[in-house]
Amino acid sequence: MENKSKTIIIAECGVNHNGDINLAKEMIDVASDAKADYVKFQTFKTELLSTADAPMSDYQVRNLGKVDSQFNMLKNLEFSAEQFHILKDYCDSRKIPFLSTPFDFESLDLLINLDVDMIKISSGDLTNGPLLFKAAKSQKKIIISTGMATFEEIKKALSVLAWGYFYPNQEPINFSSMMNFFATKEAQSIINAKVYILQCTSEYPTPSNLVNLNTLKTLKSQFNASVGFSDHTLGYHIAIAAVAMGAAIIEKHFTLNRDFVGPDHKASLMPKELKEMITQIREVENALGDGIKQPVGNEIETARLVRKALYANNNITKDQRISPGDIQVLRPYNGNLEPNAYWDIVNTPAKKDYRKGDPL
Repeated sequence: MENKSKTIIIAECGVNHNGDINLAKEMIDVASDAKADYVKFQTFKTELLSTADAPMSDYQVRNLGKVDSQFNMLKNLEFSAEQFHILKDYCDSRKIPFLSTPFDFESLDLLINLDVDMIKISSGDLTNGPLLFKAAKSQKKIIISTGMATFEEIKKALSVLAWGYFYPNQEPINFSSMMNFFATKEAQSIINAKVYILQCTSEYPTPSNLVNLNTLKTLKSQFNASVGFSDHTLGYHIAIAAVAMGAAIIEKHFTLNRDFVGPDHKASLMPKELKEMITQIREVENALGDGIKQPVGNEIETARLVRKALYANNNITKDQRISPGDIQVLRPYNGNLEPNAYWDIVNTPAKKDYRKGDPL
């Protein structure tokens, strides 16, 4: 039985390496051993990402246990271009594709030069049109998270991506020109072929009542694009539910130790949990099937034994009119008359002699 396309599972290291490249390599090992489809990082130059005094968000303060600037927090988590080359090579050696989220033009250029399969855009950059435009110009597939976003903001982001894909060498006259282009069949076709839209809630961890998995259906119908789920909830049961609802991608943070100090460790899976999640997602994919209802496996043979047939309840002679009392419904079926044939034979003459217990 054919099933749905294989869900792409992204094991999100993010910045859970705490700025330690050896820790990052250990995390690549974990993702590879768990049979994730990708391991993903975050690529940025702090000076190009944040002002010196930008405050941390509430969840960052809560998870780090102190108040500091975003700049200082990010600087401690930053890897150099050379280190990302090392990590990409290490991923290749472990046979797991490397992905990363760029947060600035320089980091995007680095990832393009590393020849990543896809580019991941963070929720925070959904409204960063210039970065989206440059990413689409690369012609690589794009995964875009939608935390904090409205449908109108998502539409604007997709408009920029569509223009960048279709007109990589042509700057738009204004934003309206991109929005107008988005309404065309050409734009819709390229978004369908190139973009994954991830439902996401930018709360770490996300309470279940704020997840809104039904948005997967709305995003798919409204934008005719592949959809997925960037999961920040505790555990992995909601990610599995997202797969059952048609998510083409699952992105999930993992860590080597939830007690590590850092912004994302608390909402991350441990290595054993990551492996369990991936195993269970693959089982759910197999269970989804092709949607065609038909007997499978041993069901045909089982049906012969547990379904019922019409049997003679009395001795019946040829040409005798069969009364309701002459018929009983019993197991096994064994290919004889189904009970649905009752109305076709009751009160009709018997075609031959039957002894009590014979199938009719």
